[in-house]
Amino acid sequence: MGPDLPTRPKDRITVERDLTLEITGRTAADIAADVRALIERGALRPGDPLPPVRSLADALGVNRNTAVAAYRQLAQAGVVIARGRGGTSVADHAAVAQEGFATDSVLRDVATGNPDPDRIPNPAIALASVAGRPVLYGEPVIDPGLERWAGDWMRGDLAPADVRLTVTSGAADAVERLLAQSLVRDDAVALEDPCFLTSIHTVRVGGYRPVPVPVDDEGMTVAGLRAALEQGVRALVCTPRAQNPTGASLTARRAAELRGVLQEHPYVLVIEDDHFSMLSRRPFHSLIGPEHRRWALVRSVSKFLGPDMCLAVTASDPDTAERLAMRLSPGTTWVSHLLQRLVLALVTDEEVARGIEAAGAHYAERNRAFAARLTALGVPAEHGDGLNLWVALPVPARDVSEQLMRRGWLARAGDAFVLADAPAARRLRLTVHDLADADAERLAADIAAAVRAAGGRLETPLATEAARGSGMIER
Repeated sequence: MGPDLPTRPKDRITVERDLTLEITGRTAADIAADVRALIERGALRPGDPLPPVRSLADALGVNRNTAVAAYRQLAQAGVVIARGRGGTSVADHAAVAQEGFATDSVLRDVATGNPDPDRIPNPAIALASVAGRPVLYGEPVIDPGLERWAGDWMRGDLAPADVRLTVTSGAADAVERLLAQSLVRDDAVALEDPCFLTSIHTVRVGGYRPVPVPVDDEGMTVAGLRAALEQGVRALVCTPRAQNPTGASLTARRAAELRGVLQEHPYVLVIEDDHFSMLSRRPFHSLIGPEHRRWALVRSVSKFLGPDMCLAVTASDPDTAERLAMRLSPGTTWVSHLLQRLVLALVTDEEVARGIEAAGAHYAERNRAFAARLTALGVPAEHGDGLNLWVALPVPARDVSEQLMRRGWLARAGDAFVLADAPAARRLRLTVHDLADADAERLAADIAAAVRAAGGRLETPLATEAARGSGMIER
């Protein structure tokens, strides 16, 4: 290897010339090793382009297929990202934003994505009833009592006749394992755009290639899904209701249209993450048709029993269930049967059930009320389903969030949820269901003031109503 390359910003021509001097390998493995050495030394940084395959092959005097194989090895290792005609560049492993409180902030946090802790059932009474016979190695992964209850909870919403159940340590754990048992690095995965932060993180860490599918007020779009399938996606992750961040839910019509598109692709793994389940104010409509061969419906309990209750039930086809169970064998990564019994005790308790229903109504009403406050102040807003509001702005969201920080609020700009170039850069995602009325009124007024300070124009109530009637306001 030659001397260190400069670390100043480089244009494509400079990078290509310098790299062909630094890369000296003659085999695919040696070429890949040279590139990795450049990255480890800091001579190549995230986003830097690599030479086109033809240019590299010509400079090294090797067959073009050798250079292709080297780049393929790097892509499969997650070191580089190949974008077809867009070229190959060094992968950026920057951390994905996560849900939860900003613990080091003195600002009032309205970006948490958390449920209301006062509406999470107290497990203390149920805890005493779940202790019993110890569970030993080799026993079933899923507790028999929970399996009977979950069968009723899941099977009625699924078209396929052969449904198998298992449990995982939450929905994110289920999705990660489902993808890992079906895909290899650089496989394409269709994700909603804008997308749940955890799904973005899971796909990036797994080394898969995210393919964005736009979401509108009826959920994942038909044209977007069709385009993703044409790009060869091997799996898709969909939120059938209370989509995070938009709050959109699949309508019966949209779900039927999407099932029609998927009929021609029965072996694409369809993962439905019905995270809001018992709290949802919307009916459940599935993408999974009766003849689809590879599928999974995941429902966690974290939104209504609390994030610390790390348990999700997964219903899937037999082959997918078998592969998932192999990754959850007792003695390795099974889900505690004490936790399973505790969940069963809570979800079958009538008082807890009433509390869950009341919590769902509370979230919907508080979001509706806040959307009405914003609309009255000239920031047209619609409320969907779920814990959050997805608020459209007439100016970039980052400008508004900066203004809100000066007023004591910590809000989340929509671009954290974006996969492709999308209008989410002019969106705020807000978690407001735990605000008292006085605080909600102050936040709404501060958002309107922040929009004005950022150079935006507020809508009058009359103009807002006319725009909604004409379809100009995006829901």
